[in-house]
Formats: sequence, structure tokens, C-alpha cells
Amino acid sequence: MAKRSISKGVIKDIVIVGVGVLVIWFGLTLAFGTQNPFYVVASGSMIPELEVYDVLIVQGHEPFEDLEIGDIIVFNRPSDHNRVIVHRVVSIINDDPITLRTKGDANPASIPGTDFPITEEEYIGKVVYTLPQVGYITQLLKPPINYVIIVVVIGIMVVKQITKRKKEKKITFSDQLDSENQDTIKELSDIDKIEKDSEYSEHVEKSEITEDKKIDSDESTKTDDKTPEKDKEE
Repeated sequence: MAKRSISKGVIKDIVIVGVGVLVIWFGLTLAFGTQNPFYVVASGSMIPELEVYDVLIVQGHEPFEDLEIGDIIVFNRPSDHNRVIVHRVVSIINDDPITLRTKGDANPASIPGTDFPITEEEYIGKVVYTLPQVGYITQLLKPPINYVIIVVVIGIMVVKQITKRKKEKKITFSDQLDSENQDTIKELSDIDKIEKDSEYSEHVEKSEITEDKKIDSDESTKTDDKTPEKDKEE
């Protein structure tokens, strides 16, 4: 029973954490207008503006047509869409449809198929904020470290459930002892009351017997006092 209760408690905690993460992530995607509002810089093409492992916050609600030269944007590589690039807009090469050319700050020139042509189809969002070096955490979470962290978290949950069960048992046992003590005190009180009532009853009975004896004695004395008088008259 204890194991089942612990398992249910751990599953409940995991579900709560999972639901919480999903709710937060869903809220962020709505707020920033992109499926992934966070990106980690993986190369040095934007040094010194962006360093490797900087985390970028990307705003997908920024309209593509409102982008200007100098903006740093996140987009899918136009040649195959299998890689995400973070570069700076350096020119507008076409107005209909709007087509941009980008370049990494540390690169000597724009790379065809990577930096241009960028259309609205490739566009993901505009970089609005940078969290320096926070991306190191993602490196730490790679296997096997992430599995170790998961095991530790689950272990903490199990310990938490065991501690909770022990506290509940301790409280229940304490309440049971209190209840038994109260019952014992009540029983002792009832016994004491019975003894007192018994003592009182015995005292009353003795008192009544004494009174009865006294009355009989008085009556006998009175009778004796009257008898000589009658004899005298005769």
C-alpha cells in the first residue's frame, strides 16, 4: 500500500510539473508569436555582438515588412530550410516581394544560399533581447547529465512522498495515543467517581443505621421512664 501511495504521489508531481511546463511554454509561444521564442547562439559568426551560448529571445510578432537594415533576425537557411541562422540585415534586394540580404558580423561577406535571398517564408522572428552565456545550461543538460538530473529529481520526489507518509503516520499515531489517553483519563475519572459515590453511599447507610439505633434507644428509654410511674400509682 505504501509503495502504491508513493508511486501515485510521484506520478502526480511529474504530471503537475509537466502540465506547468506546457502551460508556460504555450503562453510564451502566444506572447512571442513563434513556436520557439528562445534560441542559443551556436557559432561565432556574430561576434562580438553575439557570443556562443548566448540565449536569444525572438519576437515573431514583428512584421517582416517592418524590418530595417541593422536588425538582427532569426531565419531558416533559404537553400534547404534545415538550419536556423541568426544574422544581421544588411540590405533590401527586392521590394516585391520583399527580399533581404543578411550577413554575420564576423564574416567577410554574405554567403549565397545562407544569407540571401531571405523572404517572409524563411523569416522566424526578430531578436529583441539577449541573455549572455545562459546557453551553457543547455550544454550541461546533454546526455548523460540530463538523465542524472532526471533521476535526482525523481529521487527527490520519492523522498518527499516517503517523508510525507511518515509524517502522516506519526500524526495519526499521535492522535490515536491522545484519544487512548483521553479514554483512559475518562475511565479513571469514572472509576474515581464510582468510588466516591460508593464511599458516599456507605457513609449515608452507616449514618442511617446509627440514626435508627439512636431512635430505638430513645424510644426504649422513654418506655422505661414511664413504667415506674404506673407502678407507683398502683
